Amino acid sequence: MSKLADVAKTAQSLSLTAMEEASRVGLRTSDIDHLFLALVLSDQHAGRVLRGSGITLEEARRAVAEQHAAQLASVGISVGAADPGRIVFNETGGYTWSDRVLDIFKESCRGGKRGDAAAVLRELLDEPSGMIAEVLYRLGTSPDTIRRRLDEDAPTARPAVPVSTDGLTGHAELFVPAPVDEVWTLLADPFRMPDWEPSIGGVVDAGGPVRPGDVLTAYRRDRRPDGKPLRIGPALRRIRVEVDAVQEQFSIAWSFSTPDAPDANTRYVRISLAPTDGGTRLRMTQAWQRQPARRVGPVRARLLRPLYRFVTWMQLSQLCVAIGRVFR
Repeated sequence: MSKLADVAKTAQSLSLTAMEEASRVGLRTSDIDHLFLALVLSDQHAGRVLRGSGITLEEARRAVAEQHAAQLASVGISVGAADPGRIVFNETGGYTWSDRVLDIFKESCRGGKRGDAAAVLRELLDEPSGMIAEVLYRLGTSPDTIRRRLDEDAPTARPAVPVSTDGLTGHAELFVPAPVDEVWTLLADPFRMPDWEPSIGGVVDAGGPVRPGDVLTAYRRDRRPDGKPLRIGPALRRIRVEVDAVQEQFSIAWSFSTPDAPDANTRYVRISLAPTDGGTRLRMTQAWQRQPARRVGPVRARLLRPLYRFVTWMQLSQLCVAIGRVFR
């Protein structure tokens, strides 16, 4: 993967997660503490190092809250512990980064730095306020220990990621702070599909845990999370969901098509689960199959390929965020 792709992937995933964490405590500006929490949840090497050091999301949230309270107490301000609310980032707007987080992102890309999550974490460890260092001490570790683990545990080779020739296939990985059986329970329950599949508003004829060959009827979501209506053509409202494959607590695959618009493309999604430090690692593949009536010529296909790849990447990013949000 190129440096530019690393930077884009890192900025996208960390931004979404950090701003979700800010929304839990009623903030619209994400600061270094929210960035740290996002790194704990990162699917990249930085996240694996933090979790391998025994840092869980709940413990990291606790340490951040205690550090904020300690900083206020040092200037004579005493506040009671406030119970964070649920994540409302997807239902609200107006989120931004603080200036010092923007500086961290800029520094992580300069010179020979990669701009990935590990580079961001290194810059965060050196952030001059010392807040993250104090948070790490509360978690039983230190910046030096984390730096050493970043060096010692660095992957020697980057795994090959399949690349689609037409831009209609994409791959993504996700860390979920929950055990495999809990994640599987979510994915294998058809009625819970609206909790994690952004396009689905409801499933009406499910009959229990999914089995290969099951065919379900779903309906497209007609409102955004913020309540604003979505314009959905009548032919696109009904969705045929077919279960293509199931391996209990290991992998599941679906196809999504629109029976009232037979010329529309069919979407395939496969999710594999594996246990990892602090939770579950998901590997996801999404592919679109063009219907014959929607085939395009080779020249136009080449011109549109970057757009297809971007759209596929965005769809997978939204899917990753939605699944992760369920367990946070």
